[in-house]
Amino acid sequence: MKKLALMALVAFIGFAAQAQQAKISFKEDTVDYGTIAKGSDGVRVFEFTNTGDAPLIISDVKSSCGCTVPKKPNGPIAPGASSTIEVKYDTNRVGPIRKTVTVYSNASEPMLALKIKGEVMGDSASVLEKS
Repeated sequence: MKKLALMALVAFIGFAAQAQQAKISFKEDTVDYGTIAKGSDGVRVFEFTNTGDAPLIISDVKSSCGCTVPKKPNGPIAPGASSTIEVKYDTNRVGPIRKTVTVYSNASEPMLALKIKGEVMGDSASVLEKS
């Protein structure tokens, strides 16, 4: 009987520990660069909050091409805390921007896709001409 009670207690503790889950909630899942000039600042940020009840660990952040360099936060994000993922696009590449940044974490949704969009104008075109 004691073994049965001990096994039930261990199972209950294991189940209760799994009930806690990190959850990542982004303020926006798309960053719009708009129309920008060639060579301008390509750094933007995705803001997010851990709305779960366990620490959030972002294990990796990958982009769909080498022209976009994402930077993940260091260390776990506590429940209720906010942080950012920085993305730097190479604005020396003229033309439309349509890229995906994939976030891997221990959240309830372990893989999330974020988008960046916009257009980089060439040297001969004025940013004002496109407005």
